[in-house]
Amino acid sequence: MSEAKFAEFLKTKKLDLRRIQAASHNLESFKPEDRAIRLSKRQAKTAGDGEKKVEKETRKSRSGRPVTGRALAIALAGGSLPGPIKHRILRAVNHLLEQKKQDKIELRTLF
Repeated sequence: MSEAKFAEFLKTKKLDLRRIQAASHNLESFKPEDRAIRLSKRQAKTAGDGEKKVEKETRKSRSGRPVTGRALAIALAGGSLPGPIKHRILRAVNHLLEQKKQDKIELRTLF
């Protein structure tokens, strides 16, 4: 059986799984500004007619869920992963490629 596209890509670009996991943790972990974004969205949703108008939040907060070792193992084996996990892996890989001054890739390249 041939290797998965993800495993082949990691070999050609010389990327380490531990670095992908660490990059994902840094990119996806909650920060105070994410909590503020969620609070303002919740306040805008619950603002009544008589209350003061709260401006609607347009920024997106981080998911707070980094890529796990289990998800990376499934991706290496060529198993099926949900879309959000694929995008988290993609964001982490693109971050590492950007550090190496290489071009960003698309989701189809990895999976």
